[in-house]
Amino acid sequence: MNDERVNVGGVEVATGHFIHNQRVSSAATFEVRSPLDWSLTLANVARGTSKESDLALSAASEAFASWANLHVKERGQYLRRLADLIDDNVERLAIVECLDTAMLEESLRRRVIARGARNFRAYADLAEEYQSRRWASNGTHNTVLRMPAGPTVVITPWNAPFLLSTWKCAPALAAGNTVVLKPAEWAPLSCSVLMDLVLEAEFPPGVINLVQGFGEEVGAALVSDSRVRRISFTGSPQTGRAIGVTAAKNLVPFTAELGGKGPFVVYDDADLDLAARQAALMYDDAGQVCLAGTRLLVQESVRDDFLDRFTSETERHVLGDSRDKVTTISPLIHPDHLRRVEGFVERSLAAGDTLVFGGERLRRDGLWFEPTLIEPRSNDAEIVQNEVFGPVLTLQTFATEEEAIDLANSTPYGLSAMVFTADQRRADRFGLGVRAGTIWVNCFLIRDLTAPFGGTGISGIGREGGDYALDFYSDVKTYQVKEETTRG
Repeated sequence: MNDERVNVGGVEVATGHFIHNQRVSSAATFEVRSPLDWSLTLANVARGTSKESDLALSAASEAFASWANLHVKERGQYLRRLADLIDDNVERLAIVECLDTAMLEESLRRRVIARGARNFRAYADLAEEYQSRRWASNGTHNTVLRMPAGPTVVITPWNAPFLLSTWKCAPALAAGNTVVLKPAEWAPLSCSVLMDLVLEAEFPPGVINLVQGFGEEVGAALVSDSRVRRISFTGSPQTGRAIGVTAAKNLVPFTAELGGKGPFVVYDDADLDLAARQAALMYDDAGQVCLAGTRLLVQESVRDDFLDRFTSETERHVLGDSRDKVTTISPLIHPDHLRRVEGFVERSLAAGDTLVFGGERLRRDGLWFEPTLIEPRSNDAEIVQNEVFGPVLTLQTFATEEEAIDLANSTPYGLSAMVFTADQRRADRFGLGVRAGTIWVNCFLIRDLTAPFGGTGISGIGREGGDYALDFYSDVKTYQVKEETTRG
């Protein structure tokens, strides 16, 4: 046991793994730095290997039977207690996640962290409210029952790590599964704070475990273990494919959310002021949002008018310290990611695409990149077809509804889409014609926890959210009883 802690913005954060309700060290550590000041080392965190993977899965396997056998309302009590503790610790969590990821602290404090608490409450409620399907057929009474599936591996990305960890862990726990959580190595600290709250909520040992480290060292060991019965992953298509192959070998169901290249469609009858304001929001969190509409598709007749308004809205953004309330655009997460975003822009311009505005680092000693807009030479351009995951949008025009839908469907992604129009029938035609897991009409990022979430194409497989998540984290069986059977 090793409960070594470091001070992160005035918050004490444990650097060890969390296994069987104890902090566990490793032979090696890895450095976590702040995107707000890359010279600032926040922590040296325990670096997991297959050894810690085995310990965590052993703990989760040992705890599974008793957790699964609890009545759903008993499990719900633990989840609601954890939700209350999250609400009580919003300030601490916001400070740590801001320093660790550079997400806007005010947004974390006012909206994001509270959403994590709502995840636990919502899934506690949904699990308790579940109504089994019952029917009679062929002289029998039939009931569909959910069974807890088993130990579950949850792997989360570095953007919004706290929120996405709660989004995945809450339904897994509510369904009766035990969990091993592996956060991204670039941003593990808020998940470590979450484990302190798990302990304070008095979860039984082994029900929730945390292993920190690198994908190839500990993530691969976790997903390949035969004891694992569910895997939930958010990250890149490349890693998702590798996990899919591994999961298939053990016949383990898994969900994968793998990014997007969402179309943001503006028709000629749209409220252009609204569309421009919403489009400028695509630069929030430095564009590190998988659901963002990064391809602006604008009807030809309103292209210039929309661009003027959009440019004005974009100029309102303030690039700065994420702890400052006036800041609206944060730095990118890591120097490697900044170089990746810069590479996309450099290759785009070298290939003949047109830079409308932006395209540069804010300064040489930081990770800020200007809001950037590019008009591609063709729809086949790399900048159109591949996810940049930074503050870089493209602008294209279309003439007809059919062309708009064709362009919207012209990338291998299919996570989200946005359409702005005053015509409900036109919106309906777009909604029916576009392949995407979520489509917003005249709005963006309004999420209902009971709605399914996921993507098509290389944006991923499977759905989470609401009963869709609880079904995924469960094994389903049909219980069939002959009508003449009597109770003993």
